Amino acid sequence: MSRRPIAQINIDALHHNFQHLQRIAPQSKILAVLKANAYGHGLLAVAEQLKVAGAFGVARIDEALLLRAGGVVKPIVLLEGFFHADELPQIVASNLQVVVHHLSQVDALLAAELEAPVHVWLKIDSGMHRLGIYPEQFSDVYRRLMASPNVLKPLRLMTHFACADEPDNPATSNQLVLFKRLIQGCEGELSIANSAGILAWPQSHGDWIRPGLALYGVSPMVDGRSSLHGLRPVMTFSSSVIAVRQVKKGDKVGYGASWTAPHDTQLAVVAIGYGDGYPRNAPSGTPVLINGNRYPIVGRVSMDMTTVDIGSENVQIGDQVVLWGETLAVEEIAALVQTIPYELLCNITSRVQLRYVTD
Repeated sequence: MSRRPIAQINIDALHHNFQHLQRIAPQSKILAVLKANAYGHGLLAVAEQLKVAGAFGVARIDEALLLRAGGVVKPIVLLEGFFHADELPQIVASNLQVVVHHLSQVDALLAAELEAPVHVWLKIDSGMHRLGIYPEQFSDVYRRLMASPNVLKPLRLMTHFACADEPDNPATSNQLVLFKRLIQGCEGELSIANSAGILAWPQSHGDWIRPGLALYGVSPMVDGRSSLHGLRPVMTFSSSVIAVRQVKKGDKVGYGASWTAPHDTQLAVVAIGYGDGYPRNAPSGTPVLINGNRYPIVGRVSMDMTTVDIGSENVQIGDQVVLWGETLAVEEIAALVQTIPYELLCNITSRVQLRYVTD
């Protein structure tokens, strides 16, 4: 029997989250964000399940081409745009849409000889200071793009929030005010809200919302939990017990002998490690579920194995071990390892089997 770790993807939970987000923003179309292998959930499989989305968003052209090669015909938006003018013919041939966020992209797009115009989402830096046309550049860039035969009209206008996951932070309101002032009187649909914007800033919903993390049933809010927002976790990450060992009080366990047994106990050795995407820095005490009961990890996470203190409980070789999922929030694990749920989901490696199920 294979001991390969499994990321079980619940299709019904994915559909639930999509429909729930649509109810929150009923007047908005949904650009479902599938970058980074759909946040670890499987790019093509998730796209197949979300045919009702208005469009898909990916970070880079290779992700878009994988979708096209897999038979996806729905609009696809390159959220980082194109990196070099040489990509433009492929973008046209594959009927991709691009985010334009820098003057070099504007110049390259307007200078290109294209067989058909490109659908452009013009991104404005309203305060995140990562990507986007500077506010003082917007008027001129908008005018140039609107005048170009290489650009489909009207443009779509967008920005991105830096602090929407903190509902009391005034930065989001400031970004909204600046964005709406800049685009006043301009044609084009608006896209502002990421997952946190959808949940916490209804005034940002606009014509298109761009759910990423929330689509997969994880809270995008600081210290949030999916259940607080009516979301269902889509992924259950699990493995199995491959050994049960007796240790005596004072025995040291694992690399670096970093954990010492405080009393006689049993350890379950689980076929999971950082080679599968489980965080190496998970501290002793990080919970897992075995047969529905919580037990703490002890010692260092290895490449392929992790040890769990099961005390005197009856745990058998082959028992399932849940690392996170509907019954153990990935947000809790992320907090313990001092990271964010995004990173845990995206770090799932190719050694892990993706298995698609329904309720």
